[in-house]
Amino acid sequence: MWTQAILLVVLVCLLGLHFLNPFQARKKYPPGPPVHLVAVKFIQARFRIHPDMFAETAKEYGNIYTVWVGSTPVVILSGFHAMKEGLIKHSEVFSGRPVTPFYQAIVNEKGIVFSNGHTWKQQRKFGIATMQKLGMGKESVQSQIEDEARQLMETFARTKGQPTDPSLPIFNSLCNVICALVFGHRYSVDDEEFLKLLDAMEYNMKFGGTFFHLMYEVLPGLMKHIRWPYKAVFNAVDVVLSHAMKETEAHRAQLAVHDPRDFIDYYLLQMEKSKNDPTSTYDDANLFQCISDLFTGGTDTTSATLQWALLLMVTHPDIQEKVQKELEDAFGSSQNISYQDRKKVPYTFAVIHEIQRFKCILLTGNPRLCMQDVTILGAFIPKGTMVVPDVHSVIYDPEIWETPRMFNPNHFLDQDGKFVNREEFLIFGAGARACPGKAMAMMELFTFFTTLLRAFTFKLPEGVTEVSSEPVKGLTISPGPYKLCAIPCFSDS
Repeated sequence: MWTQAILLVVLVCLLGLHFLNPFQARKKYPPGPPVHLVAVKFIQARFRIHPDMFAETAKEYGNIYTVWVGSTPVVILSGFHAMKEGLIKHSEVFSGRPVTPFYQAIVNEKGIVFSNGHTWKQQRKFGIATMQKLGMGKESVQSQIEDEARQLMETFARTKGQPTDPSLPIFNSLCNVICALVFGHRYSVDDEEFLKLLDAMEYNMKFGGTFFHLMYEVLPGLMKHIRWPYKAVFNAVDVVLSHAMKETEAHRAQLAVHDPRDFIDYYLLQMEKSKNDPTSTYDDANLFQCISDLFTGGTDTTSATLQWALLLMVTHPDIQEKVQKELEDAFGSSQNISYQDRKKVPYTFAVIHEIQRFKCILLTGNPRLCMQDVTILGAFIPKGTMVVPDVHSVIYDPEIWETPRMFNPNHFLDQDGKFVNREEFLIFGAGARACPGKAMAMMELFTFFTTLLRAFTFKLPEGVTEVSSEPVKGLTISPGPYKLCAIPCFSDS
């Protein structure tokens, strides 16, 4: 009964808001499906955004079409050519970030991910430059990642081949990589503050894309007065920001002026350098949000990908065996592997890329804001329009990939078995808003994956013949709970 009532409210609200817009105003946008069909698809997907919701829409309306969310037009870029035209050839035009009502409430256009204009340019430039100073893509960061990979290997070793859920130890290890870069130290896995931080980040990511999240975006005026669905998520946001604040104050008390140790040190020094610059955006609020952005972008996404990686090795033992043989042939049993060695193991590197393609963790590409009137591929898009790249329309396109719905590492190998870097691999976005942490994410995935596959063979628990690949959808798409057995490679078991 309650479900039927909610369905009716959602449909009435979406339809009512849509028809408040004058028909002539809607005509200037690219054509798209009627709003009631969008609402029905959303309801059929159990009040969540589903990456395949509009798989057939482009066939009817073209590769650039409009979806109406209440009274708000959202233009979808579908297919590689549309995304390349928009995100790369017109990179600056689509360099804005739409700040929706919910994210306006929790972020207030601070930091890197949800800022725009001068703030975004300054914070992003500083963030990239600072991560490079800290060694992103270089030996110093590599050693920190290797340390955490070894910690994770030891965690699996302590299970002695018994069934274990890998999700929490993976998330902990990757979060500690970010902690080392941002705070200058790691946490023990039983530290209470660290556990609170992990819980808060996990809750924030799972809230994204839910019914109440989307209702806030569609009806912010109403939902601001209905506090109970949002109390937990706002509390979780406060936990992350409060932790950033506490760490910042500790850094202020012992600021390493001549030898900055981590991201916070560099930021505080930049604040001091810029204190007389009226155009400076370096302040505590932006620092705290940058820290939150680094944790969100650098932990949940890589964690979900690595969880999918182990699940796919369990369900594709032939591929797992080929990876292990290549690693053994290339490095033996004693030589350390660094990210710079990836060219020596093209099949393994192809497997890592195929994991990201086949089990894409993104619901969509990150939304953009059109900064000026523009016409691309014959479609006019007005200034101020939210534009969403449909990354799934590219990574599962049968005209691009030989077997798009199958796990096939050969998608990234040529006829000679050499790795091929595909321009259609748009998992990290493209253009002005491409993910600034791509290099670090790839280094983490390569280091963790090769460390674990050299040490263990991953298998299903005894008596289990199959495991569900049904994903859990939040802001990212992660695998549902599963257990595996990490069998030491030297074991006869």
